[in-house]
Amino acid sequence: MSPEQVRGKTADKRSDIFSFGTILYEMLSGQRAFRGDTAADTITSILTKEPPDLSQTNKEISPGLDRIVRHCLEKNPEERFESARDVAFDLENLSTVSTPTGAVPAAVAAPRRSRWIGPALIAAAIALAAGLAAGYRYGKKAGFVPPPTYQQLTFRRGELYSARFAPDGQTVLYAAAWDGKPVEVFATRTDRPESRVFGLLGADVASISKSGEMLVFLDRHIVEAFLRSGTLAQVSVSGGVAPRQISTDVEWADWAPDGTSFALVREVSGRKQLEYPAGKVLYQSSGWISHPRVSPKGDVVAFLDHPIRRDDGGSVVIVDRSGKTKVLAGVFSSVQGLAWAPNGNEIWFTGTRVGGNRAIHSVSLIGSENLLARVTESLTIQDIAADGRVLVSHDVIRIGVLGRGPNDAKERDLSWLDWSAAFDLSSDGKTLLFAETGEGSGPAYSCFIRGTDGSPPVRLGDGVATALSPDGRWVTANTPRAEKPALWLYPTGAGEKKLLPTGNLQIESSADFLRDGTGIVFTASEPGRGGRVFTMPLSGGQPKALTPEGYRLVGRSVSPDNKSVVVIGPDRRRYFYALRGGEPTPITGVEADENPSGWSADGRSLFVFRRRDIPARVFRLDVATGKRELWKELVPSDASGIQDISPVIPTPDGQEYVYGYSRNLSDMYVVDGLKRAE
Repeated sequence: MSPEQVRGKTADKRSDIFSFGTILYEMLSGQRAFRGDTAADTITSILTKEPPDLSQTNKEISPGLDRIVRHCLEKNPEERFESARDVAFDLENLSTVSTPTGAVPAAVAAPRRSRWIGPALIAAAIALAAGLAAGYRYGKKAGFVPPPTYQQLTFRRGELYSARFAPDGQTVLYAAAWDGKPVEVFATRTDRPESRVFGLLGADVASISKSGEMLVFLDRHIVEAFLRSGTLAQVSVSGGVAPRQISTDVEWADWAPDGTSFALVREVSGRKQLEYPAGKVLYQSSGWISHPRVSPKGDVVAFLDHPIRRDDGGSVVIVDRSGKTKVLAGVFSSVQGLAWAPNGNEIWFTGTRVGGNRAIHSVSLIGSENLLARVTESLTIQDIAADGRVLVSHDVIRIGVLGRGPNDAKERDLSWLDWSAAFDLSSDGKTLLFAETGEGSGPAYSCFIRGTDGSPPVRLGDGVATALSPDGRWVTANTPRAEKPALWLYPTGAGEKKLLPTGNLQIESSADFLRDGTGIVFTASEPGRGGRVFTMPLSGGQPKALTPEGYRLVGRSVSPDNKSVVVIGPDRRRYFYALRGGEPTPITGVEADENPSGWSADGRSLFVFRRRDIPARVFRLDVATGKRELWKELVPSDASGIQDISPVIPTPDGQEYVYGYSRNLSDMYVVDGLKRAE
């Protein structure tokens, strides 16, 4: 794949020349031109690295042939050969060139073996290049496959949560939060796209069976980034009766073909688990699991496996009824939305390997992957009809930061690119720590600091920023997209970055400094185990587990007296956990779905909020008595499409603050004419 294809830009015949150059390089060297341990590493290599000199693997390659290969592999398409005909011409000249003395060129001279390989390889390359040119000319004459058609079904401003075709193939049931109002279920038709209220306020659509029974989520609410939970219930698509509740705290669900059993995803003891049928665990993850879909035969469940919490990168995986898994496609920097093709031989999904703008892909059960459609911004597959029409949402997603610094009379927009995620604020309210994790950040994410006065940000390095040291001199950042994920200390001023020795731990995007600056606490998981909280001194030494499995750090969590941290337990309750160890102490007055977001300067109060609320109502909680008082209500002035307000980060004195928000403005389309496997 050429660099411009990786970046999602327009590809032409010069992209084919790049691909041809990679094949020719491998023919000559016996090694791939661009290599990596993972797909993400290979993509990084294509974008940023040059392949090793051919002379390193084959001493008898002529400079002329090396030059041709290099010319094919230029990163900038403007600097490559203009056409395959030009490549073939240069190769043919190389194979017939002679010197004044009649000497044989270096590429075809010397030992007997190389005299045979040189002309053979060049002849093969000429034939391949000529075929490439002929194929391109034929394609120009034959014309392109007609592009798919996109029929728009929704026309209001807000976020589409989910959508499914009803059994008739024309009715669509969907959940959306339009015009700043709460989510509810609507019905529409493809032959007359006028939506009507179905009658389920606060609900989300999970799945529709062939018999017309619908699985829905009641009281659907965000629990963390990219994840919602609710009470799973069943109701007929014809309506008229109240939903029958099935199970609480379910994150995803999908009917099996029999219309009586279903697959679901929920969290148990701090780990996500996929059950099919309900109660039978087929797969567990210390990350998160999304979009499970049962195959048309009912023998396999396809799903998206995300190894890192609060990050939607991951892979397409299938698991059979015995629990045997197979990764079909990955790794993607963003992957959401999945459905089975009608023939049951393919899975269609939406993902991207760089940035955040997802395209439609297909993958067979043996792992053969194809790109089906790409548009500007991002697509999310919702469902596929029996006749192959695809239901998608076109999503314009932005994550931003608002806040008030010292002496600000009103909130200031502190966002930078498209996914500006706030992580910390200095105690004086002057410095914001944030990360860019979307389309603008590139394949590795980016860590920034900036002044809350609106001064330009400073990029500190790759990765996701997690915490700012008490003296403001250092930040922690993890690099989940690196060849070897790691935890780093970046200086905010002059100085060298430091790699922290975390071994084989999978680091999550939650960390905090001890108040004396001597160490850090962070959430991580060991291979095959659930997440827990670790401590580590900055003077040297290995991480040490502080909590059992199932406990996770909460935001800016270390107490001012440096004696305890705030954690979420496996039961989702909030606790104080002593840094010297011991048993966790429940926090009085905090509800199970509220997030502590910082301490007051005297250590007597916590700021808490519930991220499902829009506006976010932030309270100051007395940790001794459990009494609470409203501190602020926070929401962007334009609330349309706001999915979530989190984190809320106040200064210890409560005078300054920043808060993050995510916005998704969606339109729903039926796509017809996508090429699919027979």
